[in-house]
Amino acid sequence: MTAAIRSGVPGGISDAVLRELGGTHGGPEAFALLTAGQHTLRLLQLRALLDVVAESPGPAAVLFRRHWALLEAAERADRDAARRVLLYPLVGPWVRRCLRCLGSAGQGPELTRDLAHLGALAAAAAARAGLPCTLRLAHHDGLLILPTLGALSTSGGHDRAAPGMAELRVTEGLLAITVSHGGPVGIHRHPDGTWRSDDPRWCPLRVLTGGPRPVLLDEIDPFRTADSGLERHGLKAGERLTTAELDQWQSAWTGALPLIALGGKVRSDEVAGLLDCVVPLAPPPGAVPYGGGAAHCSGTRREAFGAVLSSTPRTPAYLAATLVHELQHAKLGALADLVALHTAGTQHRHWAPWRPDARPFDGLLQGAYSHLALAEYWQRFALVATDAAERDKAWAEHSRCREQVGAALPALAGSQSLTREGRVFVNAMVRQLTRLMDHPPPEGHLARASAYVETARRMWRRQTAGGDSPVYVPSKGI
Repeated sequence: MTAAIRSGVPGGISDAVLRELGGTHGGPEAFALLTAGQHTLRLLQLRALLDVVAESPGPAAVLFRRHWALLEAAERADRDAARRVLLYPLVGPWVRRCLRCLGSAGQGPELTRDLAHLGALAAAAAARAGLPCTLRLAHHDGLLILPTLGALSTSGGHDRAAPGMAELRVTEGLLAITVSHGGPVGIHRHPDGTWRSDDPRWCPLRVLTGGPRPVLLDEIDPFRTADSGLERHGLKAGERLTTAELDQWQSAWTGALPLIALGGKVRSDEVAGLLDCVVPLAPPPGAVPYGGGAAHCSGTRREAFGAVLSSTPRTPAYLAATLVHELQHAKLGALADLVALHTAGTQHRHWAPWRPDARPFDGLLQGAYSHLALAEYWQRFALVATDAAERDKAWAEHSRCREQVGAALPALAGSQSLTREGRVFVNAMVRQLTRLMDHPPPEGHLARASAYVETARRMWRRQTAGGDSPVYVPSKGI
């Protein structure tokens, strides 16, 4: 693994790929390039973490190095199996959190506990690689969590908050865990790749099946929403899904896949090539089952490439649109890690027709990009829909997204902060918006969407009138 980390980040991005991605498209080759860049970045971050911890004194550093050695042994035994754990999307937030804490002045018990999470990663990698080993891991809050595998309830009816130790013994295809309460728990690898046990103390990680490849439904990982800022918006990670909620997720997933395909092959390729796991979120504040208030929330984390966070979708159509939207953020974030698209600062000064608050330049770019993909998705959906009500709804969604992007693109295309690569990318966005105009919606849809955007513009102007912060509010869209 250490040798692989030293191989470096992939080389430059060609203009052809920039134009392809700028049009919100891409194929397996472009997606493989983005994925390779993210994987290399993850390995570099892990190596940086090892280098920092190796220089630190104390038992936490000794334990970290021991767990790292087990990870390297697992990779020698089965590289692909070990990488399935190391490159798992939700390892990214953990690495970032540890690096940030190590670079700050205040280091304490919380950092020690976070660093010990490497042991859980090593155990999961060893189990997947079939590497015989024995190790002891601390458990907290009544759970021992093994990323990509599942979690063991360790409370045994006792104090959930009491920490303790568990012994893990790995043999090929079998993981045995012993805690102080009750006998050992035997966990077996099943042919579908999941790890299951007849013991009710074991909670396996659930899987969404029926797609191009299994997608983990991760309601367990301790870092899935850590440091994400969700709390600022009243959002949080969901609790363990009930059987009914799990069935709703699987039903929505199964139904969403053909709907995504209606948006063209590229949308299906995005799911097949970029999506590794979905993190269930609790419903947004004030959500009710049908109508009234916000009903759905979703997001991505740049450090968790391959993961989409989403509340339980009402319908397959909700999930399909969510995945189209969020995977654009994943694509653009991964591209920006490979090549600088702009040199703009982080000031929140730009009007975005889809948000009530000011956005930084990068946020405006991200939003315009995802809405551009949604505009094409809904247009393709409308052109093939046979149900009149579904077709009308799709045209309405297309028109709204198209007008919003048209209102935002001038600020992007006219910016002096774009790099050469960024200008190639944004020009491709402009061309894609122009292509969408070849298939106009039925009469009335664009007028209503334009009125919606103009109302948002007027509200923004009133809100910012007399303020000191400069804003860009174009009078007309492209």
